Amino acid sequence: MNEFFIVESEEGERIDRYLSETVEGKSRTYLQKLIKDEYVKVNGKPVKPNYRLILGDQVEMVFPDVKEPDIVPENIPLDILYEDADIIIVNKPKQMVVHPAPGHYTGTLVNALMYHCGSELSGINGTMRPGIVHRIDMDTTGSLVVCKNDTAHQCLSAQLKEHNIHRIYEAVVHGNLKEEKGTINMPVGRHPTERKKMSTHAKHARPAVTHYQVLQRFGDYTYVRCQLETGRTHQIRVHMAYIGHPILGDTVYGQKKCPFPGLIGQTLHARTLGIIHPRSGEYLEVEAPLPEYFVKLLNKL
Repeated sequence: MNEFFIVESEEGERIDRYLSETVEGKSRTYLQKLIKDEYVKVNGKPVKPNYRLILGDQVEMVFPDVKEPDIVPENIPLDILYEDADIIIVNKPKQMVVHPAPGHYTGTLVNALMYHCGSELSGINGTMRPGIVHRIDMDTTGSLVVCKNDTAHQCLSAQLKEHNIHRIYEAVVHGNLKEEKGTINMPVGRHPTERKKMSTHAKHARPAVTHYQVLQRFGDYTYVRCQLETGRTHQIRVHMAYIGHPILGDTVYGQKKCPFPGLIGQTLHARTLGIIHPRSGEYLEVEAPLPEYFVKLLNKL
C-alpha cells in the first residue's frame, strides 16, 4: 500500500492530478480508474477523481493484481489511408474489434498494428490499447487514427476533448426522413438497465450532438451523412434510433432481425476524418472509400 499525507502546498489540488504527479510510471487515466474503482481512499473513504485535497488528508492507494494477457502481433493486412512517423490512419473493416478485450485477444486492429508498427505505438492507454486514441464499433467500418508516440497521442486526445476532430459518417437508415437535414441534440449515457447499451435517458448522460443530411432516398430506407459534433459511444446509432430512423442492420438499437439476409451489423461507415497534425500543426483530412458490402447494398436499394 502507498500512503501520502497532504501538506500545505498540495492543498486544493485534484486528487487525480496529485497522484499523476506523485506516482511514477502511471498515467492520469489509469489513476482515475483506480480512484473510481475505490483502490484509492482519503481518510479511509473512497472519493471521486475531482476531489480537492485538504491539508492533513491521508491518501492510501493500492494497486490491484492484474495480469494482462500477452498481446501477440499478427500479420493481418491493413488498409492504410495515411502514415508517417507520428500517426497512422487505417480503414477498419467490418467484424474487426479495435483493441483486445475479454473474448477478443486475437484478430484485433491492435494485433495487426503491432505487427506493422513494431514498438512504434504510443503507450498512454496501456498494453491492451497501444496507440489507440478513439474507437469505432466492431461492425462499423472506416477511418481510424492511431498514434505512434505519446506526444502525438496527447495532442490528438486534446483535439478529441475539445471536439476539434472532423468526423463524417455515412449510413443507411430505416424509413424516409421528413427533412433534408437536421440536428439531434440529445445527451447520451449508459443505459440504466442494459449495461452494454447507451441511451438518451441515462441518469448520467453527457451532451451529444449529431448533424445529419439526406444523400439519397429509397422509400423505406434513406442514405444519410452524419457529422459528429461530439463523440459519445454509439452516438450516431442511438441518435438515429431516437428520431425513429435506426441504422439498417443495427439489431441493438433497431429491428432485432435484419431485413437483408447476409448483412452483418449496422450499415455505418466512418467516411471522413480530419485532424490537426500533431507535428506540423497543419490540417490533414482523409477519406475512407465505402466498403464493398455498402456499395452493393446501395445498388440493390
